[in-house]
Amino acid sequence: MTGTADFVTTENAAEVVQLEKTYDLGEVKVHALRGVTLEFPRGDFVAIMGTSGSGKSTLLNLLGALDRATSGHYYLGGTDVSLLTDDELSAIRNDHIGFIFQSYNLIPQYTVVENIELPLTYRSGGKVTPDDHDRIIDLAGRVGLSQRLDHRPFQLSGGQQQRVAIARALVNDPEIILADEPTGNLDSATEEDILRLLEQLNAEGRTIIMVTHEDAVAERAKRQIHMKDGVVAGEGLFKG
Repeated sequence: MTGTADFVTTENAAEVVQLEKTYDLGEVKVHALRGVTLEFPRGDFVAIMGTSGSGKSTLLNLLGALDRATSGHYYLGGTDVSLLTDDELSAIRNDHIGFIFQSYNLIPQYTVVENIELPLTYRSGGKVTPDDHDRIIDLAGRVGLSQRLDHRPFQLSGGQQQRVAIARALVNDPEIILADEPTGNLDSATEEDILRLLEQLNAEGRTIIMVTHEDAVAERAKRQIHMKDGVVAGEGLFKG
């Protein structure tokens, strides 16, 4: 099943129309998404909820242009991302989307500064300018790492590593931040700090789309989308 949209305004941060994703494992086909249609207005703060296998992480990967849908359309600011080339997808990811992962995905041999600056090296030319360096230092300070600039991931706590990941997600000044279980490995005090940071980023006008399985974390978002068996089961905080 596929679908189209007659009109998508450029004010929309993101919209997916009848998005499907099937993984072909030979004799077995796994239908991770089964025709999901959703809209994420600019400045939204959404928690995507669901049990393991519900399709929430698959949806996040498609929204981040990390994977391609089997069918359907994904519009980002009016552009059908589903039709872009690999190079164009890379440009979309680098220019418009910041990623925060549960496992941090930091490079072990890099310092805090080097990990934060990494997305800048993917630009044309790949050079980090003095203005870029000043921005990196400012971001490190914003997330509370001014005294850890030369530290490497093994010298940091889990919460500090997640702060590096958040600063890295912000270095290209993205409009959309995708967060996959951003507090999943953190203690309650550090979880609160990270959620406050996300709320501040949303208050600045950034769109936050966050995957979580925790009700208390999802409550901090403006709205909640519950997924089950590859479809949207409903909105709001509920179990089922």
